[in-house]
Amino acid sequence: MNDTSLLFRLVVALAIGLLIGLERGWKQREEAEGERTAGLRTYTLIALLGALSAILTSYTNATFLALSFLGFSLAFSAFSWLEAKAEENFSVTGVIAGLLTFSLGAYAVLGNLEIATAAGVVVTLILALKQPLHSWLRRLTWLEIRSALILLAMTFLALPLLPDRTVDPWDSVNPAEIWLLAIIIAAISFAGYIAVKIMGSQAGVALAALAGGLASSTATTVTLARMAREHPAASALLAGGILLSGSVMVVRVLIVASALNNALLIPLAWPLGAAGLVMIAISELLFFTYGRGSKEHPQLTMKSPFDLGTALKLAGLIAVISLLAKVISTFAGDVGITILAALSGIADVDAITLSLARLADNGITLTTAALGIGIAVAVNTAVKAGMTFSLGTGKAGWIVSGASAAAIAAGGTAFILFG
Repeated sequence: MNDTSLLFRLVVALAIGLLIGLERGWKQREEAEGERTAGLRTYTLIALLGALSAILTSYTNATFLALSFLGFSLAFSAFSWLEAKAEENFSVTGVIAGLLTFSLGAYAVLGNLEIATAAGVVVTLILALKQPLHSWLRRLTWLEIRSALILLAMTFLALPLLPDRTVDPWDSVNPAEIWLLAIIIAAISFAGYIAVKIMGSQAGVALAALAGGLASSTATTVTLARMAREHPAASALLAGGILLSGSVMVVRVLIVASALNNALLIPLAWPLGAAGLVMIAISELLFFTYGRGSKEHPQLTMKSPFDLGTALKLAGLIAVISLLAKVISTFAGDVGITILAALSGIADVDAITLSLARLADNGITLTTAALGIGIAVAVNTAVKAGMTFSLGTGKAGWIVSGASAAAIAAGGTAFILFG
């Protein structure tokens, strides 16, 4: 390492210490001189100490850096303990920040400069975001923490243990791939829940329908239909919410299918786009006509869609439909795929979408896959219209049914003309 390079690394180490010290010093700016263990200058010097210790290590051995770090840790911790004792402050953040500053100063000399700089910025951000992070933590519920832990366990514990190969005679079920798809869908659902949590599901039917469509348009339909029965005067407004949620589902299907197989983007964009536009247009008309000045403000309470039971059921459903799709495509051809898609759409569109997207151009044609996904969406849309009739009011049911029929017709026409 030449002198110019070494000098530049020292400058980076100083910059990291200055950045962390700036945040620490600003937080403690009201304290008088001598009443704080470390501030702007101290953290800058700590980074320089780490950098110089790393340089001297090249003239001795690694033990010198280890002893330097140990000596600094003991001295800094002792002064921090005295400060904490005097102020009756039990926070250890300052000590950790000091140890990190020393380590980053040393790493700026010995390691990758980009990584050292990025780590310095991340440390400063974490320190600076104390209040927002604490506020966010206070609003968390055990259900949300448990759901996040399950998502992490599914991703980083369960997924690596699953075999990344097909395990059935028909060469269709890959446990790792199926589990990854289940994680993707669960993460999308959880993102919808978090969106409601942050923005507030009580802001109106439109916001609730948008977020609900991300999580589960079927569950949102059931909720809004029941609200229509409790608030008959808001039937049209709630019908608009159901349609808006359905349009989000259509967009979600298009994104998921094309993400797994980008060759499906064009075949699906026309029919799903046409159907989605019809539902969006009618829902916007309903919101514009009935939403203004309405005294009915239904509240949508969403529970987290992400628990272990739901994840396991979804993974199992995806595996079963993947297997059936492969077997049926082998023995029954396109007609069998169409029947399977129609039956799957009664309960769910995600599983059949994932299965057919994976099989497209790898067992079935793109046209067959696009037709199957379109049929599943159409059947699911019709089923939700029936739910609105049975759980809501007749007015809401007729509105959703008419709009759904128009959307299905538009999608079918677009598929025939452009598919």
